[in-house]
Formats: sequence, structure tokens, C-alpha cells
Amino acid sequence: MQDWRRIVGANIRRLRKDRDLTQEEVAFRAKIDLTYMSGIERGKRNPSLLVMVRIAKA
Repeated sequence: MQDWRRIVGANIRRLRKDRDLTQEEVAFRAKIDLTYMSGIERGKRNPSLLVMVRIAKA
């Protein structure tokens, strides 16, 4: 069974790249740190639902 953090992170990365955005752009728009954004995409961080909403809006 795959870790849900890796699945969510991979989906965020795919959607970000589909929209031709950098991690830095999404992090800035979502008002989160760039290293936190990177950790989320790599499945290493456990983002809250509120952070996920901010990323989705970004």
C-alpha cells in the first residue's frame, strides 16, 4: 500500500507542471515556505487540510 502523502504529492507536482508553474510560484501564492512545498511534493511532509486548500487555490 502506498503512502497517501506520496500520492498527494505526486498529484500536486503533476498538476503544477501541467500548469507550467514552478514550486516557488505555487509556494508564494499559497503563502507557504518553498522547502515545505518541496517536502509536500516529495511525500515527506504532512500538510494540513487548510494548507491543501491554499495550494489548490494557488
